[in-house]
Amino acid sequence: MVANNFYEEIVIAGFGGQGIILTGKVLAQTAMQAGREVTYMPSYGAEVRGGTAKCMVIIADEPIACPVVGQPDSLIVMNKASLNKFGPRLKEDGLLIMNSSLIDTEPRLHDAVEVIAVPADELAVELGNVKVANMVALGAYLQRRGHLPPDAAVKALPDVLAKRYHHMLPINTEALRRGGEFAAQAGHLVGR
Repeated sequence: MVANNFYEEIVIAGFGGQGIILTGKVLAQTAMQAGREVTYMPSYGAEVRGGTAKCMVIIADEPIACPVVGQPDSLIVMNKASLNKFGPRLKEDGLLIMNSSLIDTEPRLHDAVEVIAVPADELAVELGNVKVANMVALGAYLQRRGHLPPDAAVKALPDVLAKRYHHMLPINTEALRRGGEFAAQAGHLVGR
């Protein structure tokens, strides 16, 4: 990694059925369409729905030597178990996007970590489908980090979603935008 080049390691985690793997695919596709180097490595629990799911995404300006993320720059967690497992690995000056709909405790992290508590499930329900909570969280991440705009993810959605789910493109688009709006308006917790 060269100091002047962009390099971001992200872990996205939750339980199976929350769209964790899809979130990683959308993020990776968005970065590729923006001309970045990308690695994407998903991991499923023994049983997909309800088991643990995570994926590691690295986005960079230069070729990436290893796809494994040990200490992420950013963490998107959709449930408390994922926060407990991956939170301690987050870099001291990292970004945590957490689904406050399912995480009701304040994370115990380094004081310099920026925490954005997004009620992703509630915002998704307002849109009409709790299954788009993952896109709400991704929109919040993209807005807060600023290296890829939420609208770029909207353009990547048709390439990632299976054709049989293309009827879900409008609600996923709105979820990305709603998450981005929430992050833009939300205060953040630093130095707890």
